[in-house]
This record gives sequence, structure tokens and C-alpha cells, in this order.
Amino acid sequence: MLDLRNRFPGVVEGVYQGWARFDGPAGTQVVDAAIEASGNWQRSGRNANSHGAFPAADDCDQLVDRVSATMGRLLHADPYGFVFGPSTTANVFSLTRAIARDLGPGDEIICTRLDHDSNVAPWLLIGEDTGATVHLAPFDVATGRLPVDSITGLLSERTRWVAVTGASNAIGTKPDIAAITKAAHDAGAKVVVDGVHLTPHTTVDLGAIGCDVYSTSSYKWYGPHAGITWIEPGLLDRLRPYKVRPADDTGAGRFMLGTPAYEQLVAIEAAAEFLMSVGMASIHEYERAVFAHLLDGLRADERVTIYGPTNLDDRAPTLAFNVEGHTAAEVATALAARQIAVWDGNYYAVEAMASFGIDAAVRAGIALYVDRTDVDRLIDAVHRL
Repeated sequence: MLDLRNRFPGVVEGVYQGWARFDGPAGTQVVDAAIEASGNWQRSGRNANSHGAFPAADDCDQLVDRVSATMGRLLHADPYGFVFGPSTTANVFSLTRAIARDLGPGDEIICTRLDHDSNVAPWLLIGEDTGATVHLAPFDVATGRLPVDSITGLLSERTRWVAVTGASNAIGTKPDIAAITKAAHDAGAKVVVDGVHLTPHTTVDLGAIGCDVYSTSSYKWYGPHAGITWIEPGLLDRLRPYKVRPADDTGAGRFMLGTPAYEQLVAIEAAAEFLMSVGMASIHEYERAVFAHLLDGLRADERVTIYGPTNLDDRAPTLAFNVEGHTAAEVATALAARQIAVWDGNYYAVEAMASFGIDAAVRAGIALYVDRTDVDRLIDAVHRL
């Protein structure tokens, strides 16, 4: 059983030590190596800008290349395709703005009702701007699953893009993105996967998945607040992003608006190395065991309604629930009074919450610094409501 709690200063030091932190789906605590890497970079004098004639500028260029290579190892992808930005939401808006330049009336896009709105709203907006039709694929509300045929049933010769989540940030569901990608490619469409909630919890192999675009956010896996989007290299160079005129005409830099945040890049590198050093298989095994205890404990309370899958198959260690007789906000406030951090609301999974016919739910997720003792505290607090 992994014991990495001491690697997270925000958990074991300062005013929030003693809290049970189930708020990780919105942003995890930062691992010590990432904190130290960022500080060391900023103290080193290497913090400059790119493409200069002096050594510090070379250091910045080399850092971008090195972090791209590290992300390539983490996600089993060509390093050439990595774009670094402030968030996945910002990256997807930049991407779709470029995509929109080649869309028009008669073109079709498929999104899903399971996704975070960052993989829905940008597509709806370019649909409005270009006249392209956007379809929203439903998921099975009874099981919380997104069947492959929910998307394949909407594919046509006019489908240009399919946008799908790798794992729901609300209810944890992992769709079969490899099968969805194959079906979309067979229909002549390209696929964008929101991997923000997938990356922290399982091995990701973009070569095996086959998607054209994949996004992740390092602050969901113990790194800094930043977004990383991989675009298949051929597609990357064909797209025409909005950019300043001096920017390169090929490569990922065209999508990185302004100077990269080098202090974040070095922290991204450290967080990614941390994941790989622990091993994604070990992370998955640990989180699955702790999450099983949480799922069993909440299911045992007849007042608790869990939305989405009620088993451990093909899911991230995240769940949404409500307690009879209490609003989600009341539950979250009561848990906070016991130093237990959870989220309430829709967590930007707007279509998913609407599909369940609710406005808000309580969300709890497992991270590497959450253990069975934390789970016991949450279950007990819910039982005492």
C-alpha cells in the first residue's frame, strides 16, 4: 500500500494539516518536487525568454523541449505535439477557434452530455459562428455510462469532429475512447479527448487510443495550474491558429499565446516524473482500494443517492452524491465544519447534472494523499447528518 502523504506539504504542513482533502477533482495538492523545481528555477537566473543569443535563453528553449519529451513519455505520444497554456479550457478555445476557420454550414460536430463544459461550450460557440451543427450525445442516466453507439449513432459523412471525455469529472465514468476514436476515424472525423480527469488515475497511451487531440491539466495531478494539450503533429501544422505575426508558422508555439510560464513548465516536468516514478499501475491500485471503501460506505446509507456508476468498473475514483433532506451546499458546509473538503455544485458538468434532473451534487474524489482514515471520517460525517 502506497504511503506518499508526506510528499505533499499542503496536506501535512500549515493551516490545513489535519483536513481530509476530497477536493482533488478540482485541483490536487502539489507534490514537493514540483514546488521545489519551480522555486529553484526562479532562483537560478535561467528565467529569461526563448530564442536568444545568451545561455539563459538557451536554457528556456531546452526546458520546453525537455518538458515536451517528459510529457511524451507520460502519455506515450510524439513530443512535437505538446502545447502548454494556462488551462485546458483556454487551450480548447484556441484549438476550436482554429478549427472553425475550416468549418461551415453542413458540417457536423458531436459532443457528449457527460463532458465538462470546456469540451462542450467551445464547440457550441463555433457552431453558432460557422453554421455547423453540434449534436450532444446522451449517456445512460441509469448506469452513468456512455455507450459507444450513443456516438456512433450520430456519425455521418458530414461529421468533422467528435469531442468526448476520457473520464467524467463529475461521476467518474470512463467511456471507451479507443473504440469511439476508431469509429469516428472510419467515418472520416477527427477526435478531441478531454483527458483532464483521466490522466491522474490510469496509464494513458495516446498511440493506442489513436485520438487527434488530447488535453490534460497538471494541477489535477499534483503539479501547477497549467493546461497541456497534445495535437497530432500533422494536424498541428495544418491548423491555422490565431496568433501574432512573428510567431512560428509551424509547431506548437503557434498555439502558445505569449511567453511560456517557464516556472510552471519545470514544475509540470517534476509532477510528471513523480507520476512515472510511483507508477500509474500502482496509483490506480491504491486509489481503487481507497475508493471502494468510500463507495461501499456511502451506498450503505439509504439516504444517499449516488449518481452514475455504482461499481468500480471503468471509472475514475470520483463520485457525486446527495443526501436526502439536505442540499448539496448544506452537506458540503457540514463536512467542512469537520475539516473534510468536498465540492458542491455542478463542477461545470452542466449537461450531466441536467441529465440527472438536478442542479447540484456533492463531489468527492480520491487522490494519493487520501487514505482509509479520511474515508472513514467522511462516511461517519455523512451518517451523522
